[in-house]
Amino acid sequence: MSPDYLEKRKVKKLATNRKLGRTTDIRMAMLKNLTTDLIMHGKVETTLARAKEVKAIADSIISLAIKEKDNFETVEVKVIKAKLDAKGNKETELVKSKNGKEYLKVVKEETTEKRQKDMPSRLNARRKIMRKLNKVKDSEGKNIDLPAKLFNEIAPKYAGKNVGGYTRIIKAGPRRGDGAEVAILQLI
Repeated sequence: MSPDYLEKRKVKKLATNRKLGRTTDIRMAMLKNLTTDLIMHGKVETTLARAKEVKAIADSIISLAIKEKDNFETVEVKVIKAKLDAKGNKETELVKSKNGKEYLKVVKEETTEKRQKDMPSRLNARRKIMRKLNKVKDSEGKNIDLPAKLFNEIAPKYAGKNVGGYTRIIKAGPRRGDGAEVAILQLI
């Protein structure tokens, strides 16, 4: 083949993902929100193009969680906590300082707990998952650990399944306002 022939055959490289009519930062934030909602609630309703993008992200996250779900060890950890009374309030005691003033000090107790310690590859997987999801709080303001939900609840459900196909897109017809094709994306 001549060099002339190769120059004529240059092929234009296509985009690897949909732009969705948004700038990069807005698009990534939108996809992160949709993926988080999908993992939290099990299904999300959005446009067909967005659903296809989120499906790819969610399937990759779930396959990563399946691969690393059992990669941890259980260790005993010393934990120092405030001692609680019957009502759930912290117990305090009256203590005298060096200069003679009295103040209340919280009573602490030391216990040992068994906790899961991630192995290095699972820790890396957890960090990759956290990059694709938002931090979420429940109605009481407590943080929800979505990577733990993926490892402990969702991954065992799909453990025997082949690679991919953890989500499904169901077309719901055109949207009333602008006629956009609506789809429901759900975990199978």
